[in-house]
Amino acid sequence: MKSLKKVLRKKKFIKIKLKKIVTNHLELEAKINGVKGRFILDTGASNSCVGLDLIEHFNLISEESEIKAAGAGATGMETQKSENNTLKIGKWKTDSCHLVLFDLTHVNTALTQHNAKEVHGIIGADILESGKALIDYDKKALFLKKLKKKRFKKYSKLSF
Repeated sequence: MKSLKKVLRKKKFIKIKLKKIVTNHLELEAKINGVKGRFILDTGASNSCVGLDLIEHFNLISEESEIKAAGAGATGMETQKSENNTLKIGKWKTDSCHLVLFDLTHVNTALTQHNAKEVHGIIGADILESGKALIDYDKKALFLKKLKKKRFKKYSKLSF
């Protein structure tokens, strides 16, 4: 029988290594707009998020949002949003990553209290869904399906 890795590779999935940290969260490295960061993988987070204090760090263009964030013991947090960012996780990439920006102090405080490093953000269900994610907890690996590139129509005649 073929291994899961071989089957997924044939179906154009990309393997991304995950690291289990002391809090039992799975962590990964990713690049937003070409800038490296450390992120928690959170299947329960509806949206991928970045700390409000990292707008310049990740070269984000942000705008106000009416959405209030909640999670990890905090509710009603003010947010901003940033649309159409480039997100690269391993060899997987999208140019249409929408991010929710909010204060991650409570998340990072909880991590550091358990001797874990702070994170820049959270990779949530939005990215996992768009990448048709599969998580192998035993091998600590995330598999994301390679996205098809947008194709442009070829014109046989040009007119102006």
